[in-house]
Amino acid sequence: MPKFLLVDGYNLTFRSYYALPDLTRSDGLPTGALHGWIKAMWKLEDLEQPDVIAVFFDEGGSDRHLAILPDYKANRDETPEALVQQVPLIRQLTEMLGYPVRSQMGIEADDLIGSAARILAEQGHEVVIVSADKDLAQCVGGTVSQLLPAPTANPRIGWRKLDTVGVIEKFGVGPELVPDYLALIGDTSDNIPGLKGCGPKTASKWLNEFGSLENTIANAADIKPPRFREQLPANVENLRRNVKLVTLDTSFDCGDLSRAPVEMRKLVDFLESMEMKQSADQAYERYGLGLG
Repeated sequence: MPKFLLVDGYNLTFRSYYALPDLTRSDGLPTGALHGWIKAMWKLEDLEQPDVIAVFFDEGGSDRHLAILPDYKANRDETPEALVQQVPLIRQLTEMLGYPVRSQMGIEADDLIGSAARILAEQGHEVVIVSADKDLAQCVGGTVSQLLPAPTANPRIGWRKLDTVGVIEKFGVGPELVPDYLALIGDTSDNIPGLKGCGPKTASKWLNEFGSLENTIANAADIKPPRFREQLPANVENLRRNVKLVTLDTSFDCGDLSRAPVEMRKLVDFLESMEMKQSADQAYERYGLGLG
């Protein structure tokens, strides 16, 4: 059974950027994220031994999310200029490695990843989603798992893979209830406000007791702690909006995700032009001397 790794491009790009010091080329061009990116890609190849690694990037804002919540992700800081300069180079490098790269203007990468995961799983393939994004846990189940990168604050934890049991251990609910769970607790990273005072333990308790957010709302008169018995019905509209925000749209066609041959000549020339000699040497070791 072919194995596909679906990589959340910006999620891993930011981690690559912050994982290494501010490396630069001799002319001052930032290269730290490039160094971190190729190390991460090769780490994934060695760790998971996939047949294909496909990488998905955001392309502009998410039209779907902004139509529901104009302040969606409005709280995020500007991307550091040193990283902005490297993103196009990371995409070039990714394509030279033979990995298919996918993005669509106005569509969030998470929706594309969810779509690809659904299609590939229906075809019987093994799928590993590589991202720390909580939204993507709703895709886990069957042949689909999620691989969480090592936290930048504590890299010794290492990479962690979540199957259905792992999702339950992490969130307290199964993958099918992750949207309801996130709707209740909110997501500060995406500027989605949850139900005030409702933390992970309370949210998972309600969902396990009543089976869904809608059933929790229907039983608001009986929920505990009692202070939520009026608060929950008063916030129904926002909670239902949140569910729409965090539920992935998996209706997209991501095209053929076959791996292409490594473009060795372009790859080595590129790495040497970035003064990444060690990575260029490692490319020869991994892919051989044949120059395509």
